[in-house]
Amino acid sequence: MSERPRLTVLSGPSGVGKSTVVAHMRKEHPDVWLSVSATTRKPRPGEKHGVQYFFVSDEEMDKLIANGELLEWAEFAGNRYGTPRRAVLERLEAGEPVLLEIDLQGARLVRESMPEAQLVFLAPPSWDELVRRLTGRGTEAPEVIERRLAAAKVELAAEAEFDTTLVNTSVEDVARELLALMKVL
Repeated sequence: MSERPRLTVLSGPSGVGKSTVVAHMRKEHPDVWLSVSATTRKPRPGEKHGVQYFFVSDEEMDKLIANGELLEWAEFAGNRYGTPRRAVLERLEAGEPVLLEIDLQGARLVRESMPEAQLVFLAPPSWDELVRRLTGRGTEAPEVIERRLAAAKVELAAEAEFDTTLVNTSVEDVARELLALMKVL
């Protein structure tokens, strides 16, 4: 019998390029199942319900948390994000590789509830590059950017808690390395 795939968690500071890497990887390997998080934040232009996120109200999020339906959840920049538990477990049981793209707080909670999960830290090539990416989005107010930069410092300091670090110098290379870690390649 083949080894059951592990849950792989991709985390790292805001702005490091997690969603870009994941999008590239899934274009090449659509068989990799990415868990879609629930969030109370409003959709950004181009985001669709059920694709990038399940956009939920505060009341709906309260219910998911109270009923233990989230593998992990966290509050970030004034919004809550969480990973629906059932879908992740069903995919793993079916033998499919599962990827979660979540923040540091979420990664720690997954490590507690699923110690066998593989935690991968996506690091920026440098602090200056991370600052450039965070300020270059142009979608957030200065105080939100300040909060993200402060959070990024804390997140970078947590790198040692992860099983593996990948440095995001090239989206293609990182996507390939991640697929290899997930044993998809």
